[in-house]
Amino acid sequence: MGTDILNIGYLATPASGTGPGVIVLQEWWGLVPHIKDVADRFAEAGYVAIAPDLFQGTTTTSPDEAGRLLMTLNIEQTAKSLQTTIDFLLNHEAVTSSSIGVVGFCMGGQLALLTATLSEQVGAVVDFYGIHPNVKPDFSKLVAPVLGIFGEKDSFVPPEAVQQLKADIQAAGGSIESHTYADADHAFFNDTRPEVYQAAAAEDAWQRTLRFLSQQLVTN
Repeated sequence: MGTDILNIGYLATPASGTGPGVIVLQEWWGLVPHIKDVADRFAEAGYVAIAPDLFQGTTTTSPDEAGRLLMTLNIEQTAKSLQTTIDFLLNHEAVTSSSIGVVGFCMGGQLALLTATLSEQVGAVVDFYGIHPNVKPDFSKLVAPVLGIFGEKDSFVPPEAVQQLKADIQAAGGSIESHTYADADHAFFNDTRPEVYQAAAAEDAWQRTLRFLSQQLVTN
């Protein structure tokens, strides 16, 4: 189990006490138990994981309220918070990697791409069906390779949006590989939402994520 860090978020460390660093970025519901559980899963896999609280304590189960929180998010201030999170993780005594990974879901997926443009010490990005209309990363500043995870039935991030994202990253000189799961909808990884959760796709995406991070993050 992890711990809540005042003014930062939720920190989970592996049983070994040390490991590569990864940032876990929330969906539009806030820093809810599901995201903390994902951070714990990363810790079980050997990572030092931090999930920053981007809504500063606010969580919701209402789609309307979640949409309001997403649209009123101050992107400039959020970028500063993400930079603070990068610095916190890189300077943490338990982190053994010289670069860190960023994994985000829904709103957090798009913010993961933004995070990677803030620091060259972000060494890997995993974007789970990222979306935010006001977050437009400057991909010319993207150094880290990207793994994109998508669902074929996702109306928020349809196939044409995935192709556009890949084209934009590649046009800026970046690297992205992606996988789209047939019959999977938006948020198929979230096991607290039975109406969209796809267990087989979620497990495969998890294993892809772990392989990708282990390939990209170099430990000291």
